[in-house]
Amino acid sequence: MPNKSYLSVYAKSFSWAGYFLPKETFKKCSALYDFCRVADNIADDDDGIENKKKKFNQFENDFNQKKFDDPIIKNMWDLIEEFKISLIIVQDLLNGIKSDIKDKVKLNSKKDLLIYSYRVAGTVGLMMAKIMKVNKKSSLKSAIDLGIAMQLTNISRDVIEDSKNNRFYINENFEEISSTINLADTFYKNSFYSIKDIPISFRFSILVARRVYRKIGHKILSKKNLENYQNSGKIYVSNTEKVLETFLSIFDLIKLSFSYKKDDQIQHDHNLINEEINLDERI
Repeated sequence: MPNKSYLSVYAKSFSWAGYFLPKETFKKCSALYDFCRVADNIADDDDGIENKKKKFNQFENDFNQKKFDDPIIKNMWDLIEEFKISLIIVQDLLNGIKSDIKDKVKLNSKKDLLIYSYRVAGTVGLMMAKIMKVNKKSSLKSAIDLGIAMQLTNISRDVIEDSKNNRFYINENFEEISSTINLADTFYKNSFYSIKDIPISFRFSILVARRVYRKIGHKILSKKNLENYQNSGKIYVSNTEKVLETFLSIFDLIKLSFSYKKDDQIQHDHNLINEEINLDERI
């Protein structure tokens, strides 16, 4: 694994939650994040569209051809082989990131929004679950839910920044931002009970990540209107708030220990995604 992970630089909320993972598992999760981050950085670069397409295609080709002189690619292939991660999932991720390499990105429906969120983040949740040795089908679906919830939170937080880059995942009005946060909340709720199926040494870390990221959505809703939202700058969770959310995660862990839901009682809002992507083939 590389000495320096992108996780601590670009994903402070995930990095915080990662402190509660076993060291070796954290390194493997970091290797997955590094791969995602390198691909994402190409799409987010200030370079022109054609240059970005060329760089992304080169990265994708290097991955498919197993160019192991690149440690990011080698580490990703190590994860794929060790945890039997389907290449279809990786391709979904790359297709999602690639869809951002356009002069203008515009999502026109809830279906578009959920499919995009699955591709760029639900896939990551699914692969993380496999690294954490989750095998139960319903629990893998819940891992997708948590990834989607986090991406919807990101989209709601970054509306102004994204619009400057000609990316319009949702419209810049507070009603739609609030609606997207509420949709994210549905996916956060759907992810909760299956966390019980994650091995206990990983469970608390996921509960912390879930709480900290969900807090971002609550802070967005507290802005009440678009003007306050626009004037607030980038909304993040402070270290003090992370400590509090970590403490509250202890109660989530206790609640989880005494809670039980049958698989068919756990909701998964995947119908729109399944119209285009067969999630059962991925898990």
